[in-house]
Amino acid sequence: MKYTRYSRYTGELADEINLDDLMGRLSDFLLQSGFESQAYGIYEMDSERTMEQLREAILRALEEGDLLPPELMQQMLENPDLSQNEQLRDLVNRLIERLTEEGYISPQQPPQITPPPAETPGGQIGRDQPDAHARFEITDKAIDFLGFRTLKDLLASLGKSSFGRHDTRDLATGVESGGAAKAYEFGDTLNLDVGETLFRAVRRNGARVPIELDYPDLMVHQCEYQSSCATVLMLDCSHSMILYGEDRFTPAKRVALALAHLIRTQYPGDTLHVVLFHDSAEEIPLGQLARVQVGPYYTNTREGLRMAQRILGRQKKDMRQIIMITDGKPSALTLEDGRIYKNAFGLDPLVVTQTLEEVAKCRRAGILINTFMLASDYSLVHFVQKVAELCRGKAYFTTPYTLGQYLLMDYVRGKTRTIH
Repeated sequence: MKYTRYSRYTGELADEINLDDLMGRLSDFLLQSGFESQAYGIYEMDSERTMEQLREAILRALEEGDLLPPELMQQMLENPDLSQNEQLRDLVNRLIERLTEEGYISPQQPPQITPPPAETPGGQIGRDQPDAHARFEITDKAIDFLGFRTLKDLLASLGKSSFGRHDTRDLATGVESGGAAKAYEFGDTLNLDVGETLFRAVRRNGARVPIELDYPDLMVHQCEYQSSCATVLMLDCSHSMILYGEDRFTPAKRVALALAHLIRTQYPGDTLHVVLFHDSAEEIPLGQLARVQVGPYYTNTREGLRMAQRILGRQKKDMRQIIMITDGKPSALTLEDGRIYKNAFGLDPLVVTQTLEEVAKCRRAGILINTFMLASDYSLVHFVQKVAELCRGKAYFTTPYTLGQYLLMDYVRGKTRTIH
């Protein structure tokens, strides 16, 4: 008689790894801006992502993190060579399959090469290419997740759980439902909390009709008016953003994705456009931002401002603003005949003068410019202060590590005002 033995299903090792945690560990790789490849002279606007590079990134994430129990990882990493360690290679490949199944990445098959007709047997269409040439693309779901993850981390660092919360307040005492006392200010928008107000009246006078309301019974929701806002995020992708031993562009991209997620989920009436400025300037879809790398470019700030003005000119919002993230002085200018004038040495009077003229045009058009400077050279500080003075905007001198906190708080503070 044939017997079948059943045992407890323990699952695959790859299934024990949380994909959200893995994506968080892979964020630097997925968003990298050319910083790692600058030693080889490789700078491109759209990098090529290979499956082999993804395997190496997952292996680094396994080595550096706590995605699996330490004793298990120590055993598996005794031989970290994927070509020789079959168990480790199967784990990495299974993780790639899970990322594909969950819609975070989209593998792309390499092109096939058909041999000459004389060497092609009937029915053969081509020979397979080495797996090293197989590529992948990150999906919109992955980009949205990276924005959400960054926003969540930034809010945690600011001690907030979310924006847009409305607390219930006792109108008579000014005590919020959370227990913290706060004086009621004239002009706060009042939305009556009908249920809580009636409950307090019944509790005070008993269940009888008509219900008598008194001033201490009133409970309201304090709200703030959220003005609609059109924003152009100008990102400097010149060469200096990955120079001097620091990658400044990847944090800027990460913050841009977080801002996009915040606007989509909390402020759906707002708009966000992304403009890259380098030798020239160009608007890119937000979905392409994660794939952008810096190049061997100069900094054409004026052209970025001109493009931002054209975009904002089409927007009918309460507020129109430009958020500019840069680390360098303007060093390029588009001439009337289309040629690019470049001068990286010092503050060129021609470039600075025409750039500031463009700032003045923004002010006359009612467009606010807030600048986030990732460097602190004296000449740069003076230039940014002049921009802030001309357009009555703000200048923040920050670092890649605190950029997100300053930018998000400034955005929310600028949108929110108490109406009378």
